[in-house]
Amino acid sequence: MPTRWNYPDPELQDELRKIANAIVSPGKGILAADESVGTMGKRLSDIGLENTDENRRKYRQLLFTSDKQLGNHISGVILFHETVYQKADDGTSFIELLKQRGIIPGIKVDTGVVNLLGSLDETTTQGLDDLGKRCAQYKKDGCQFAKWRCVLKIGEHTPSYQAILENANVLARYASICQANRIVPIVEPEILPDGDHCIERCQKVTETVLAFVYKALADHNVFLEGTLLKPNMVTAGQSAKTKASKEEIAKATVTALSRTVPPAVPGITFLSGGQSEEEATQNLDAMNRYQGKKPWALTFSYGRALQASVLKAWGGKDANVAAGQQELMIRAKANSEASLGKYEAGSAKGKAGDAGLFVKDHVY
Repeated sequence: MPTRWNYPDPELQDELRKIANAIVSPGKGILAADESVGTMGKRLSDIGLENTDENRRKYRQLLFTSDKQLGNHISGVILFHETVYQKADDGTSFIELLKQRGIIPGIKVDTGVVNLLGSLDETTTQGLDDLGKRCAQYKKDGCQFAKWRCVLKIGEHTPSYQAILENANVLARYASICQANRIVPIVEPEILPDGDHCIERCQKVTETVLAFVYKALADHNVFLEGTLLKPNMVTAGQSAKTKASKEEIAKATVTALSRTVPPAVPGITFLSGGQSEEEATQNLDAMNRYQGKKPWALTFSYGRALQASVLKAWGGKDANVAAGQQELMIRAKANSEASLGKYEAGSAKGKAGDAGLFVKDHVY
């Protein structure tokens, strides 16, 4: 195996490292607002709104015009393509609104999952073909980091070697292209919570998948200090007879990460995986309280678990914008505290705090 290659030049290393470290600053995490047009339509239909460009814009405007104190808890926002180029009522771009709050704009760059031929209903993720060109444009337009989601399923015979290997290599190639364009890649190998498996099975699968991912990242000479990981928490399946406690989830998750994720990685920004807002907050808090080796920041990159109460409070009515923004502040502050291991369980009362957010075979 050849062992000659060039590390990124020092200037690029410094830029990527600075962005990654800023995203996982103590007490801060990510708001994932990168729902596709179709997925945003489902969110709007739940509150009786039609899925139009204007309604999507008005909702994102609600999020991004929240009090500037939001930047004390949210370090970055993942945007969908159309959102990068939308503006508020006064003509201010959404990118500029985020910058005014000290929040780093990011962008979802994958173009969705496709079936893997010959597999047991498994998938890989597409969008590599013109990724370099798109990343160059997004960087020019103000985005500093990106997200790419791959999906794996736990079943009797899955995830297969084929799916694990393919998705690891896709994530590595994506990460390499992002870094070549001065964008920090968030690597997201999501293991879905669907199924009746126990927490031990999820832990072993998580360890296996992450081992493949970091081998692939090494093979592609990805600069780890300029990356972030967005994994699932280690939990029992949604249909499992026995549910794990937050302490058990914390132990299993931190153990799996400590066995597979190099300490060079600055931070781990968990997805909520269909947990309720309160569950996602409490589980993150438990991980930060867990007494184990944790060389990386452990924080959040939540979508549904930061927005469910917001949508419910807003209800699509202009008169309720402030109420929706208040819900965002409540849950953002709660997750900020959880990322420091200082959240008091149940102290953040939201409109949808305990409501289950699980969606079978969830897509974005």
